[in-house]
Order: sequence, then structure tokens, then C-alpha cells
Amino acid sequence: MLSERKPLMRALRRSHTSASSTLNSSSPSSSSSWIHLRSVFLVVAFSSSSSASSSSSPLSTDRGGHKSPWSFRRRKHALLPKQWKGFFTSDGRLYDGGIKFLKKARSGGVDPSIRAEVWPFLLGVYDVNSSKEERDHTRAQKRKEYENLRKQCQRNIKRREKGLKLKETALISSNEESGEFNQVMDTPEFEDDVSATRSSFTEGCSLAAEGLDNCDKILQKSDSILEEDCDRSMLTCEDGLAGNTDSTVSDSSEESENMELFFLTEVIEENDLSMPALDSSPSDAESGFKKEETFATWQRIIRVDAVRANGEWIMYSPTQAAIPALKARQLAESVGLKDYDHLEPCRIFHATRLVSILEAYALYDPEIGYCQGMSDLLSPIIAVIEEDYEAFWCFVGFMKKARHNFRLDEVGIRRQLGIIAKIIKCKDIHLYKHLENLQAADCFFVYRMVVVLFRRELNLEQTLCLWEVMWADQAAICAGIAKSAWGRIRLRAPPTDDLLLYAIAACVLQRRKLIIEKYSSVDDIMRDCNNMAGQLDVWKLLDDAHDLIVTLHDKI
Repeated sequence: MLSERKPLMRALRRSHTSASSTLNSSSPSSSSSWIHLRSVFLVVAFSSSSSASSSSSPLSTDRGGHKSPWSFRRRKHALLPKQWKGFFTSDGRLYDGGIKFLKKARSGGVDPSIRAEVWPFLLGVYDVNSSKEERDHTRAQKRKEYENLRKQCQRNIKRREKGLKLKETALISSNEESGEFNQVMDTPEFEDDVSATRSSFTEGCSLAAEGLDNCDKILQKSDSILEEDCDRSMLTCEDGLAGNTDSTVSDSSEESENMELFFLTEVIEENDLSMPALDSSPSDAESGFKKEETFATWQRIIRVDAVRANGEWIMYSPTQAAIPALKARQLAESVGLKDYDHLEPCRIFHATRLVSILEAYALYDPEIGYCQGMSDLLSPIIAVIEEDYEAFWCFVGFMKKARHNFRLDEVGIRRQLGIIAKIIKCKDIHLYKHLENLQAADCFFVYRMVVVLFRRELNLEQTLCLWEVMWADQAAICAGIAKSAWGRIRLRAPPTDDLLLYAIAACVLQRRKLIIEKYSSVDDIMRDCNNMAGQLDVWKLLDDAHDLIVTLHDKI
């Protein structure tokens, strides 16, 4: 306690001496200054003594001498290029199964100059025990898989454009034939033609109902019926009768339906794996068409979000920022991007890459597809990694953990909010009860932090540092390190899949006084959380999260 007071005492003494010499204070004013100084000491003594108790400071924890790897005194520098190269053996494998590498990345993040090399290891694109030869093989395989997904996306775009043109043609044709039909109705021959058509149509339908032989007879007798297989249904016979323009007059609505049938046939004939075959059941066809409509919806939302992406990443990727305007626009057109004229070339290029990778992911993981917020997670990745296929697979690795944030049933979100609420309840019951009184105990006010992993609350560099620490934890768990060697490290906070949730709980606990004393509704808390951008220290968050993990990881 004395060691904590000494710096403050010296500072106060210097401040008092300076003030006295400058102002030539009289004895009474000097006396009052010392009274003020004494009162300051009392406040310091009280705060020092109260900090030893967990009740007044919810984040203070007796760590038994074990410091957080993210505390100010122990905080290490990021993983540097020279250290990164030194972690590999002659055949390109990481020493000791990657333990030292992951511990280093976990404690200080990664230097920006080597992030593109390191992230595929953290995100599971490459196994931490793989050799250089194995990674080369994996890289070639992953590139081919991504290219196949992009080809399928391009087929979907062309098919949809063709479908829209066919529908437009059908509409024009329908309008034209409707006008011709009105003219035909005025002619005296129209009534005779209609009577003949009706009798032929009635005869055809009744005979078709009697059996296949009768259907053959009517097909031979009437020039108005197209040649069809006898195992077609009565509806097919009707279509055949109605389709003869020599002896019948087609209704405009029937023509529209025929054109729609032609459009669906054209769609299926594209030979796409995602579409049902011609001989598939109606339910399969309907399911296939619904998937097409769903993917088209995802495409529209992806394009809107891509154009809206901010340019915060530009300073982190000078090569992408220097792309020529002509090339950026050509690439944008190749993926069907629109409404980008107001953007700078570098942002057009960034939006194009977002569209390419997010569309491929929607096909790769159709259960999730695309939801708003996923572009926030991808944007930093493509700012760092310049190859689309590699950025895609890094995003896939990231989404293995984050995909539950985008489920429509929100089961994953509710589970995480429940864990945050439990952490707060175990650590600070007084704050938790206040949240209950405000009907905020479900912690819905941190929803955005959970969904996009602090992306909106931290600047880009802080976001990347936080994510790298999280990825190192998750990679250690996937590699089985947390249950073996890592379990014996001096820190009593083992790697956890839920580091983000502890950091969010720490963020709420840091603002406990403000929440308890100033906020009287959940809207007040929500407003504060939404205005938090630029006010957080990522390393302080991680340090406080470490305290919570030390204390609560066995209970949560």
C-alpha cells in the first residue's frame, strides 16, 4: 500500500511546492492547502483499502501472484517476423506442435507484416503440425474448391439474368397477342372456330379419361393436338389442343403459362448440380426453385452491404488501395455489382471481393447462407489477405465458431447472452439485481458485441488484436494443447472458446457504477453500448477478462 502511495505523494508534494513558489501564498492559504492534501491522502487510503475487497471492485481478484498475459506490466510485443521464422523446422513444421507459437500469438497478437502468413494457422486452414509440402497440397486443393464455388455463382447469375429476359419477353408477347385476340373476336369466323375448338377439346378430354387407346385416337383425328407420349396426363392433352394456332385461338394467360414452363425448362437445362432433373418429382423441383430464390435474396443483400462497407481498412492494405479505376470497375461488373459509382476505386474493389467471397460462402454453407453482419467479419480478413481463395478459407475457419451468431432461430446468440449474464451474476450480484430491475438481465444490450465480435466497438487494429488472441485460444483447444502442455502453464486461466464472452462481461462490469447510478432503463444501457466506439482499451478488456476466467471458468 505504501508503495502505491509514494508516487502520488511525490506528485502532490511537487504540485504543492510549485503552487507555493509561484503564488507566494500566505500562511492561512498554505494551511488550507495542506488540509486539502490531507483529505486527498484519506481518499487514497480509503480507495487502496477498499480495492483489496472484491465487493467494492468487481474485477479485482486474488490471482495468487499470477499475472494476466495482457496486464500492463507483463504485456509482450506482438509476434515478430524473425520470431515467426524461428518457430519452423527444416521441413517447414512448427516446433513442439505449435505451443510456443500459439502462446506468443495469444499474449501479444501478430505483427501486421506477417498476418497473412500466420492467420491460416490460427484459423485452421493449415494444421499446426503440417509440413510445407502438406500445406502446398492443401493450398492447391483449397484454391480449386473455391474456384468451383465461384463458377457455380457465375452460373447462378447468368441463369437469373436469362430468366428475367425470358419473363420480360413473355410479358411483351402476352400483351401483343392480347391485342390480336381482341381483333379476332370481332370477325364472323371467330364463333365458328370457338365452337369447333370447344367440341374438339371436350371430345379429347372425355376420351383421354377413358384410357390410353382413346387418347391415341383423338391425337390422330385432331390436327390441333401436338404429338405427345400416350402416358401423358389429361392436362397434357389440353395443352396440346390449346397450342394449335391453325384451328384454335389461345388465351393470353395460357401463353404466359407456357412461357413460364419454357423458362423453368431452360433453368433446369443449365445442368447445375443444385437444380432438380427433368424427371424429378414436383416437390424436388419446387425445393430447387425455392433455393434459387433464396440465393437470389442473399445476393441482393450481399451487394447492398458490400457497397456500404467503410474504408477503415485502406491504410492496412496499400496494394489494394492503389488498384486502377478501370480494373476495379471491370471486376465489379464481373460479379454483378451495381450502384457503386459514388465509391473510390479501392472501395469498389473491396466491395467486389466481399461479394465474391460471401456468395461462395452462401453456397458452401446454405444452412446459414448470408445474414447482415457477416460482411463486418469478412472485411478485415480481405484487407489483410490478398488472395480471394485463401481469404475465403480463413473466413470459413472463422465462421466455424461465429456461424451460430447468424442462425435464424438465434439459439447460439441466446446461449452466449446467457453465459454473459451468468458471469455478471457470479461476479457482481448487486449489478445483476439492478439489471433485473431494469428488465435487462438477459443482457440483450450487448447483442451487437456478440454478433460481430466487438467489430463496431473497437477500431480495426484493436479488433484484429482481440480476434488473434481468441483464435489462438481456439486453435490451442482444437490441437488438444489446452488439455496437455498448456494446462501446466503458470497462468491459471486456460484457453477457452468463450474468451469473447468474458471480455464482454468485463466491459459491462467496467461500467457498473455508471449503470447503477445513472441508468434507469434498458434503453439507457443500450444507448451507452452503441456509443462505445473508440472508448475501449482492448488490452484492459483482456486483462479484466483474464481475472474473470481465473475466478469463474470452473463455475461457468
